[in-house]
Amino acid sequence: MSTAAHADDAHAAHDGEHPPEPHYSSKVEHPILGIYLFLGSEAMLFGSFFAAYFFARVAVPHEVWPPYRPELLAEGIQVQYHLPVFLALINTIILVTSSFTAHWAVQALKANNRSGLIAGLSLTSLLGLTFLLIQIREYMRIGFSPRDEAFGSTFYALTGLHGIHVFVGLSLLTFALIRSIRGHYRPAHHHGLEVPIIYWHFVDVMWIVVYVTVYVL
Repeated sequence: MSTAAHADDAHAAHDGEHPPEPHYSSKVEHPILGIYLFLGSEAMLFGSFFAAYFFARVAVPHEVWPPYRPELLAEGIQVQYHLPVFLALINTIILVTSSFTAHWAVQALKANNRSGLIAGLSLTSLLGLTFLLIQIREYMRIGFSPRDEAFGSTFYALTGLHGIHVFVGLSLLTFALIRSIRGHYRPAHHHGLEVPIIYWHFVDVMWIVVYVTVYVL
């Protein structure tokens, strides 16, 4: 009877209280773990596009890469497709710089520096928009299209895939900036900012791989 009475008393003592916090085996918080798993799937998506690019480069015999333009090669003129390497280098510097400004925004939030948070996000968004505008200008002046052999198809597929990710990341940063201006973030509750920043770092790393693969090698 005493045991049953003790159990009833314990139940009555906890009646109306919140249930105990669940125990998680992972030390990584759920929002951060979720974005890491998502980015793992995104890395595999990029990997498939890189595989297609390297297959086109290795399987199709070319004396040089980028290959010669076929319409001129038929006339005995050897002219390669032109890649704006210097313009792509400028874009690389812009995107790498945006990673530093994004990191600055996160650190400013953790230090409860709201003005630094807004400034960091504003600069990151501006750099991301500049990257997209330069890439659009590159597409308009590059002189070949996705219909120009496997080289053109894989070039536009790989750089276009990354451009879409930049646009998505820029949209997330814009929403984060709006929320920052409205004061939604706190030093102890910053996952709403940290998740898009992690995504942005991933986009930056992927561009470095794209730049080295397409424009340098």
